[in-house]
Amino acid sequence: MSDLDQVTLNAGEKSVVLPVIKPTLGNDCVDISKLTKETGYFTYDSGFTATASCKSAITYIDGDKGVLLYRGYPIEQLSEKSSYVEVVYLLINGERPDAAQLKAFNEELAAEATVDASVNTLIGSFAKDAHPMAILTAAIAQLSGIYHASLDLSDAEQRRKAAVRLIAKVPTLSALIYRHGKGLPANTPDTSLDYVSRFLKQTFESADGQYELNQDVVKALDLLFILHADHEQNASTSTVRMVGSTGANPYASVAAGVTALWGPAHGGANEAVLKMLEEIGSADNVESAVVKAKDKTSGFRLMGFGHRVYKNFDPRAKVIGVMTGKVLEQLGVQDPLLDVAVKLEQAALQDDYFVARKLYPNVDFYSGIIYKALQIPTEMFTVMFALGRTSGWVAHWLEQQVDPEMKIGRPRQVYTGSDVRDYQG
Repeated sequence: MSDLDQVTLNAGEKSVVLPVIKPTLGNDCVDISKLTKETGYFTYDSGFTATASCKSAITYIDGDKGVLLYRGYPIEQLSEKSSYVEVVYLLINGERPDAAQLKAFNEELAAEATVDASVNTLIGSFAKDAHPMAILTAAIAQLSGIYHASLDLSDAEQRRKAAVRLIAKVPTLSALIYRHGKGLPANTPDTSLDYVSRFLKQTFESADGQYELNQDVVKALDLLFILHADHEQNASTSTVRMVGSTGANPYASVAAGVTALWGPAHGGANEAVLKMLEEIGSADNVESAVVKAKDKTSGFRLMGFGHRVYKNFDPRAKVIGVMTGKVLEQLGVQDPLLDVAVKLEQAALQDDYFVARKLYPNVDFYSGIIYKALQIPTEMFTVMFALGRTSGWVAHWLEQQVDPEMKIGRPRQVYTGSDVRDYQG
């Protein structure tokens, strides 16, 4: 890390001294907030890949070293020792709960898990083959109408309550959306169960309310939610913050985050992994698929390998890779596509082409395999991602609301259109 406290930028005959912000961890940042006023210049950074849009104390990523921290805790330790609900509490409050706080938080989430009957009506109005992310977006937005009387964002307790409601209700919405697509009747969550078990039972129970919980499945899903809970300023979280910067309520902000997550380059990647495995079809075809992936003219890409931020092994993938093997063994799942995935993983990890380019399997590769093993439909994969990520979204929204430096998001542009021209008769 540089010891500089400021940098000087020369712009023609003008120069400006810019302060350097020192983070707890990570790259120093040049504060360019007064650049335009003093020099008349903007900066250009397509995709904001070298721009810090906010100050945050929630999550830290070191892509080169393969590090992911939630509130300072390594993801490997949280995955081994914590639960998703404890991680949620940590993300939104900054510290881990003691036993009494965790118990109270679990009880509050259970108490807020049910949804208004109008939500069932809304979900039922969609075609059964509508994409679940479209329905989830609408259902979350509807919550702002249901709770419109408690959206005074200057009230800290109303902000906290909205955050809890979102974390509690998104699993319920997800279960109801799944059931709608399957033609199953709408039901209510069993609030006597823990967070993950409650979601599983509501999702998969038969019309007469029968469902046998498998603790291996519960543990696997809890782990997936931990791994997906937050990932710093990714596209969907940045979207939540951008919308939140306008003063929009948390339901609207999170609904916008859902639409950003829907994209195949973001949360839709795990869905793309399964489609790729189906295209390969058989473990016997893996070798030829790897050859095609190396050929840039083939048009074939291996999905679920490499990462925009991690230039090392995705630390979440290390954790979930081990869990994947255990889950498949425990469930006794026999599926040709899972055989394809296992052989593809081995091929990529051993092939010099992929190793040299650090194209390691990422969290999307493994999560899709586990979701398939749990018999969750491919089109629901991104909804599962959204379910886990809701905690991170609301943590960032809450943090933003008390940030004294927060301003409405307003990026600049490099205009490339026509110069001034007169309208000719």
